[in-house]
Amino acid sequence: MRVTDSTIEPEKLRDELLDAAAGAYVGFEGWIRNQNEGQAVLRLEYEVYEPLAIKEGEIVIAEAKAKFPILHAQCVHRSGLLEIGECAVWVGVTSAHRDEAFAACRYIIDQVKVRLPIWKKEHYVEGHSGWVNCERCAEHKDARSAKKVAV
Repeated sequence: MRVTDSTIEPEKLRDELLDAAAGAYVGFEGWIRNQNEGQAVLRLEYEVYEPLAIKEGEIVIAEAKAKFPILHAQCVHRSGLLEIGECAVWVGVTSAHRDEAFAACRYIIDQVKVRLPIWKKEHYVEGHSGWVNCERCAEHKDARSAKKVAV
């Protein structure tokens, strides 16, 4: 797990995961979009409590490796001010087969969004700004909790 205030370069990160035993690579890139919930977005700002984000991110990656037969996994999240179209978060996973790589990649991004101390502030075209709560992230977390209770 890494946190950076520099541009995320997915191609270079993917190359770090190369392994002759890998038959599959799955990557996820989260980009800054120009609107959210009907408001025109100018840019985003991420604040990160880096020591805890890295520690918890490493735990998430270790969990993915324990749950799925994958070879390698990595996650990089941006901090600071980002413009529309920039990559805010990247996850990459390699495994012998695609199913495991897809599942592990999804697990990592879902967990990162709900567990890491990363806060997002949207700057709107109209000139105001606001901190954003990720309702979809909470829905994923609640759905997982309900499945655990139902079992």
